[in-house]
Amino acid sequence: MMTIKERRRTAEGRVRAAEDAVTRLKEGFSRVGITLPSLRIDPVSCAGNDPVTPLVDLGRCNLDTALRLSVVLEAQGLAGHER
Repeated sequence: MMTIKERRRTAEGRVRAAEDAVTRLKEGFSRVGITLPSLRIDPVSCAGNDPVTPLVDLGRCNLDTALRLSVVLEAQGLAGHER
């Protein structure tokens, strides 16, 4: 069984990993001209002393952004089939 300190360290590491994922997503989306203003770590999933699984909230976006995102994802899918 993990001690309280070990659980907190594990939780802190997971929150840091989620923060890193958000940063990487923002940078990646930015490179293809997409901004998701609500992209963030879900604060409720990090509440308490033991956030076991922090969630990344991709947030809400307008129709134009959703369509641009789908075009980028489709293009990446096609590029993957050419290999």
